[in-house]
Amino acid sequence: MSTYSMPNNLLNSAKSVILTEAQALTQLAEKLDQSFVDACTLIQNCTGKVILIGMGKSGHIGNKIAATFASTGTPAFAVHPAEAGHGDLGMIEQNDIAICISYSGESDEIMTLVPVIKRLGVTIIGMTGNKDSAIAKISNVHLDVGVEKEACPHNLAPTSSTTVALAMGDALAISLLNNKGFSPDDFARSHPSGALGRRLLTFVNSVMKTGNDVPIVSSNTQLLDALLIMSQKALGMVLITHGKTLQGIFTDGDLRRVLETLAPNSNSLEGQQNIQDITIGAVMTKNCKSISADKPAMAAVAMMDEFNLNSLPVVDKNNQVVGAINTHTLMQAKII
Repeated sequence: MSTYSMPNNLLNSAKSVILTEAQALTQLAEKLDQSFVDACTLIQNCTGKVILIGMGKSGHIGNKIAATFASTGTPAFAVHPAEAGHGDLGMIEQNDIAICISYSGESDEIMTLVPVIKRLGVTIIGMTGNKDSAIAKISNVHLDVGVEKEACPHNLAPTSSTTVALAMGDALAISLLNNKGFSPDDFARSHPSGALGRRLLTFVNSVMKTGNDVPIVSSNTQLLDALLIMSQKALGMVLITHGKTLQGIFTDGDLRRVLETLAPNSNSLEGQQNIQDITIGAVMTKNCKSISADKPAMAAVAMMDEFNLNSLPVVDKNNQVVGAINTHTLMQAKII
């Protein structure tokens, strides 16, 4: 084979695999029936855990399905059938549901466990490619994950069949998620260390600057004095208050605009003034956007994106300043 033809052969092979598996998934969707609804109902009503049992490649699929269940509000874990026969079976209790995955439906390792599982009164959902198999027959509900052919050219290596089994597990988990109204906040609670969890579970009050770190001046403060405070606090802004009540904000962008009006060729009123005579109240942005401390940090990100802002005052219900937040603090907290 020439080195020129090898890339084309590899690409053609890859496309064939993907298209074969895609066709298998389409056929799976078309043959879903009442059995799927029955399986979802059993799982939703389960007061225990969902136990995934599979051998070989099916075991790997079971591990992933269990992880998806657990992260979407359905307590679940996978048990290796060989280990179950040597003690791990003790993790399975009467109120649990066992999902047994075996494409042939004749796995010796699983069938060895079935009598014990049945004696416990555990409900069994079989996920096989053969509705007449041993596992299918002993199951309370059988889910057909049969495929016309594997993507392997020899029709041997589990490819289409494992993809379909995985998709069936995802279909169960997400259908249950939708049915029980599992929200992004619920998802985040099971992913506190992940990026999504961090974004959904982090609130403004945990990342905002407070106390002496917040640049605050009164409206009669000279602009130059306010700029000194803004530079010292390094938030790219200064907040103007009356007492503690927010009156306005002055940012780096506002400073550039003021300097433009003070240029010699400017015709504005400010152009007739000396910068030393300008108070911050005269050039601040009144009625500025703000956010409350109990809002999710992502709400601050959304507001800053919508209004093209780099910073936000944080206020309480009485519009009194309790903190400040900017893009840098959000980046430090890994929110953005």
